[in-house]
Amino acid sequence: MLEKGLVQVYTGEGKGKTTAAFGLALRAAGQGNKVLVYQFLKPPSLDVGERFALQLGAVRIRVEALEEEWDMVASFDDQQKVAQTRTAIHDVLTKLAETAQKRFYDVLILDEIVFCLSHDLATLADIKTLIEGRDPAVEIVLTGRGATAELVELADLVTEMRCVKHPFDQGVGARRGIDY
Repeated sequence: MLEKGLVQVYTGEGKGKTTAAFGLALRAAGQGNKVLVYQFLKPPSLDVGERFALQLGAVRIRVEALEEEWDMVASFDDQQKVAQTRTAIHDVLTKLAETAQKRFYDVLILDEIVFCLSHDLATLADIKTLIEGRDPAVEIVLTGRGATAELVELADLVTEMRCVKHPFDQGVGARRGIDY
């Protein structure tokens, strides 16, 4: 459906990167585009509201997730888990590059891949291969904290979410249906 696909990055310490990407997915699907959202570090076992809503089948957006279990605190201390996750992410990015090249989807959203890159779980080379080898009409959206200067350079649009005030600072925990 798209004549020219761009590369978008949603990054920063503020809330809303994934939510913005899912909003774009909904908009794209509503205009007849085929959309794939691939969630890194958010395994199928994680309770994620956006994924549940889409599984109800009302909107044609495909959501997949990396099968590797991941704990944002403990997993970085387990070098075997880090190595397994790096390999799994590399393998998925290789498959997604082929998907983008063949234009199976008009929009590819790689949720949390920016965080993976900034924490050495993904390589810039793999992301660059996906971006540069894609069909020219495929839109790519990359989300996550810590966008590197090299990634920003590859992108056509970069939005940085900045936290001004957050209820977590007052001890309010993540709320089902709002924060996940």
